[in-house]
Amino acid sequence: MDYHPTQVLRSARPHAKHSPDSRYWRSFKHPVFIKEYAPITSVHFSPAKPHRYAVTVATRVQVYAPRTQKVTKSISRFKDVARSGCIRADGKLIAAGDDTGLIQVFDVNSRAILRTLNSHRQPVHLTTFSPLTQTQLMSASDDTTVRLWDVPSESEIHVFKDHTDYVRTGQVSPSNPNILVSGSYDRTVRIFDARTGACEMTLGGGEHSHPVERVLLFPSSTLLVSASGPIIRTWDLVAGGRCLRALSNHQKTITSLALSSDSRRLLSGSLDHLVKVYDTETYKVVHSMRYPAPILCLGLSPDDTHLVAGMSDGTLSIRRRQPKPSQLVPDNNPFSTTALRSGTYESFLGGALPSVGQGSLSKRDGQVKQIASDANEFKVQSQRKRKLKIYDKLLKSFNYSAALDSVLEKNVLPATSFAVISELAHLDALRIAVAGRDDVTLEPLLRLVLKHVTDPRFGQLCCAVAGVIIETYSSLLGQSPVMDSLFLRLRRKVSEELRFQRELTRVKGALDMILASSALSA
Repeated sequence: MDYHPTQVLRSARPHAKHSPDSRYWRSFKHPVFIKEYAPITSVHFSPAKPHRYAVTVATRVQVYAPRTQKVTKSISRFKDVARSGCIRADGKLIAAGDDTGLIQVFDVNSRAILRTLNSHRQPVHLTTFSPLTQTQLMSASDDTTVRLWDVPSESEIHVFKDHTDYVRTGQVSPSNPNILVSGSYDRTVRIFDARTGACEMTLGGGEHSHPVERVLLFPSSTLLVSASGPIIRTWDLVAGGRCLRALSNHQKTITSLALSSDSRRLLSGSLDHLVKVYDTETYKVVHSMRYPAPILCLGLSPDDTHLVAGMSDGTLSIRRRQPKPSQLVPDNNPFSTTALRSGTYESFLGGALPSVGQGSLSKRDGQVKQIASDANEFKVQSQRKRKLKIYDKLLKSFNYSAALDSVLEKNVLPATSFAVISELAHLDALRIAVAGRDDVTLEPLLRLVLKHVTDPRFGQLCCAVAGVIIETYSSLLGQSPVMDSLFLRLRRKVSEELRFQRELTRVKGALDMILASSALSA
């Protein structure tokens, strides 16, 4: 008769069910951390494939390859701290400002300076190309001005002077190259029209209680998101700039905003080390990610496969996600690496083996053919011998005391320990396993009982073991201070549990009376 291994019953653990959003954002795995010597102030992805991204840190702008996560180009022709490295939509040019007020436009491949724009008198914190008119560039500076440039002629198209404090964020409308949005430390968001050269709308004059750190337009340009302090606000531009929502889910200032490729998810990064993901329909937080340092900038690739965050301690975090199966090119070759990855004989033949009665496979003249089989043919299935645990081997050899000792170690789960104790009780060998011990070998067993005697899962077994211990070693009480202390603690814990159960019974009775009286009155 075969020996049946001990069945360890696993109790159901309460666990948080991961929503589809949580599973999706958790799929951004394989984090790469790159340490720089200065805070990372900007991350910008190229809209053109292969979606390289520019990282601005200290006095240089570095261009990373998304496949290798390595620097392919490094631009360091700045006299002061560089700001807001931005790649043009075609991926050929990159623009960046610095703390001297200078804006430079570089060729990405040769790193040559193509244009120099020198009109700002304070640090330039924003440079961004117009996504529709690639010859125009928007800039914003601490000199409180917003400027629209014609890059080929190195001349200003418009200078907007409506702000009264630092301007450190802005964007050109993705649907209209004449609409510019900017956010300022004067706690306002302004919308400019390049056709009139004037400010057409002002948002948040009395609602922003902190400087505006980030603004972000939806692709339709009908909704605007602004970040002021720890609060995100959404604005309906079609309704005259009406505030739709105010979201306060961060504890510290929000420094960055990003949208997914389908605009269904909004990401925010903050100085509280957190990146939060919002559903843009309900504006509820669907996922949160914690980082090791305050976040200064955040970027999500246009194909939603790379999430890059820059932090104040100079750490660049790169998280990657595998593309969807539909994005992969299918390979129908049965002898390809993908087909042979499972390493089975069936995969090598290009398909599954037929079942009993359907026939077998043979190879002749380089072709795989199916051979008809006899109806009485049957297949002998191989059975692997199950490897026994250490305690099962000891139980099988009737070494009950050693089996109990093997599950009293600290790294053994309590469910396993009590499964073996239950098996010993079923074999009527619990007394044999407990007997013949000194204070050193009895102490782990008594500590196990003391720890779990009030646990509803193991309470009954603990009482049975405690009864056997007391019955076996009652005559030896008083000879070991350690054992006496453990017995006293066990008695005290059982007394407290009994008192607690009596209180619960009284509360249950009172609740039953209240519920019964309310049912009668109803």
